[in-house]
Amino acid sequence: MREIVLDTETTGVEANNGDRIVEIGCVELLNHCPSGRTFHVYINPERSMPIEAFNVHGLSEEFLSDKPVFAAVAQEFAEFIAGAKLVIHNAAFDVGFINMEFKRLGLPPVEQGFVVDTLSMARRKHPGASNSLDALCSRYGIDNSRRTKHGALLDSEILAEVYIELIGGKQASLGLGVEAAASRGGVAMAAVERPQRQRPLAPRLSEEALKAHEAFILGSLKAPLWKGYLGITDDAAQ
Repeated sequence: MREIVLDTETTGVEANNGDRIVEIGCVELLNHCPSGRTFHVYINPERSMPIEAFNVHGLSEEFLSDKPVFAAVAQEFAEFIAGAKLVIHNAAFDVGFINMEFKRLGLPPVEQGFVVDTLSMARRKHPGASNSLDALCSRYGIDNSRRTKHGALLDSEILAEVYIELIGGKQASLGLGVEAAASRGGVAMAAVERPQRQRPLAPRLSEEALKAHEAFILGSLKAPLWKGYLGITDDAAQ
C-alpha cells in the first residue's frame, strides 16, 4: 500500500481569496514504512508575503523570488502523489489549496476518498485533548525539537511518525513491503525474525536431592491432586 504524508506552507489561510502555496513537502510510505522517497519544493507565490504568514514559516518574498512558480512543478507533484492515499493533518486546509492551484492549471482535483485526515483521527482517539502536531509529538514521545518554525518537509516527516502511532504504534512497522524487505536482503513474509529455539537447561538438583524431596511429599501430604500426573496412587504412597 502506497501513502504520501503531505504538508504545505502558504501565504495565508484564504485559498479562494488570493493566498497561494509557497512550499510542499511529501514523504512516501510503503505499507506504513518510509520508502526513502520524498518530494520537496519551494514555490514563488507571485504575490507578497504577509507578515503573519512569514512569522509562521519564515519564508520571505526575497527567498522565494527565484523559486519556480506552481505551474512549473505541478506535473511532477501530481505524478508523485498519483494513486496514493494522502495523509494530511487538517486535510481540508491543504487539499483546499492544492485543488485551488490545480484548478488554475486545468488539472483534476484531489478526490476526498484518497485523503486521510490525521487531525480527525486524533480527535476520535483523544477526544477533548489538544491534537495539534506538537501536542501529538509530546503525547507519543516523538522528537520535534527541530521544529522551531513550520516547514513542509520536516512537518511531513514528523507527521509520518505520528500517523504510525495513530494507526497502532510501532507494531505497524512489522508489515514490511516487498521493496523494503528486499533492500535488507529478505522477503516480505520473512521480515519478522523469530527467536531461535533454546536448549533446555541441565537439571541442577542431584539424584539424592530429588529422592529426598519425593519422600517428603509422599510422607507429609495426603493424596495431593497432582500425584495422578506422576502415576502415583494412594496405595503406592503408603
